[in-house]
Amino acid sequence: MTNQQRKIIHIDMDCFYAAVEIRDNPSLVSKAVAVGGAASQRGVLCTCNYIARSFGLHSAMATSNAMRLCPELVLLPVNMAKYKAVSKQIQAIFKQFTDLVEPLSLDEAYLDVTNSQQHSGSATLIAEAIRHEIWHQHQLTASAGVAANKFLAKIASGWNKPNGIYVIRPEQSLDFIAGLAVNKLFGVGKVTASKLASLNIKTCTDLQCYSLQELHARFGKLGRQLYYQVRGIDNRPVEPNRQRKSVSVEN
Repeated sequence: MTNQQRKIIHIDMDCFYAAVEIRDNPSLVSKAVAVGGAASQRGVLCTCNYIARSFGLHSAMATSNAMRLCPELVLLPVNMAKYKAVSKQIQAIFKQFTDLVEPLSLDEAYLDVTNSQQHSGSATLIAEAIRHEIWHQHQLTASAGVAANKFLAKIASGWNKPNGIYVIRPEQSLDFIAGLAVNKLFGVGKVTASKLASLNIKTCTDLQCYSLQELHARFGKLGRQLYYQVRGIDNRPVEPNRQRKSVSVEN
């Protein structure tokens, strides 16, 4: 059993706060909608729908800047009690398929379905069933990534957003990683990406040319993580009792 291939699903709700508000007020369906703090109070956006994103808006953007880019933006205040309640209901759907659920925030979670017998043990079919149930019960869309570990599943969930699914089979992992830009790797922000670019490292294939010792010497603990990530190795278990990382509350 120790060598059993894991089956990990990462579920990521699509523009969750905004989607909940639009669901509850259908007149907003065709409008640019964001949830966040008021411009007059130096607020920022928590999230926005895809119509708003077409104007260049994104989460953590200053609301005043967002209003300049999209004057017709419908800005709604954060209703955290509502989002928490919906999130709890969605988590209950996850638990119908596995007890190994690790929430990352109100709108995303990892699920380990390695030992699930549902849908003939197919992680892909389980992910589709979860997305179907979320829509059927709550009229909200979710994107899913399916892979052999958390690192790949999380990247995969963003591949066919919104309302999509992407599956990385174990035998496809290395080919998938090879074409990734290094800024897709966990821990690689603007500063690290700039350091990597100075070494002419732009893709994961470039990064694979460096030994564990070289990367550790240049980047410390992060270097070790990068070494294993670009080889598709991530042994982190799904931790169902782990404290959720973020709730995305903006002051």
